[in-house]
Amino acid sequence: MSDLSSQLPQRLTRPEETGLDAGLLIPLLRLLVDGDAVTVEELAAAAGRTLEEVRRGLAAVPDTEYDQGRIIGQGLTLRPTPHRFTVAGEELYTWCALDTLIFPALLDRPARVESVSPVSGEPIRVTVDPADGVTSVDPATAMVSLVNPEQITAIRSSFCNQVHYFTSPEDAAGWLAEHPGAEVVPVAEAYRIGTAMTTGLLDRLRSPAEGDDCHTCC
Repeated sequence: MSDLSSQLPQRLTRPEETGLDAGLLIPLLRLLVDGDAVTVEELAAAAGRTLEEVRRGLAAVPDTEYDQGRIIGQGLTLRPTPHRFTVAGEELYTWCALDTLIFPALLDRPARVESVSPVSGEPIRVTVDPADGVTSVDPATAMVSLVNPEQITAIRSSFCNQVHYFTSPEDAAGWLAEHPGAEVVPVAEAYRIGTAMTTGLLDRLRSPAEGDDCHTCC
């Protein structure tokens, strides 16, 4: 392993790196998980922020998805992606493979994940419980790709679009050859990295003034 396992949790939970604000992201995830678009007013009420604070926070994440002015995606999305994320019978999607491992703890709900390898097109199925962690992986050889971009100008394009599930190290080999700065890790290791990110985000949600210079992903 390189330094990704220690660097990514720190970088991806710092708002000055990603624009993501835990005080908005987590309430937004908990609204989106019901499968409905979210208004700025609903998010402001859930987050305890003013409308202007919410609009400013959303603008800091240019990848945020909207439909007729309502929010439909920020990490968790109502629009289909290769990463299907099913919670309590509600079929949702995520921007990247790592999101699928992080969000159950942030939502405090178990999830079933079905993704596809960008190389072979073969499915990968994972179940994640907020208390027990990853409870099943099929195939058992599945891997997750990780990157550590020099700059995170937009979280989805800079990071998420390179974070995939693969069925095995062999499945990932061709992709890795085309992405020399990336690496792949077993699902259990990706979950461990995700757990460190979850802890950082929840810490900032509880004590934003102590976490960073400003309010606080995927």
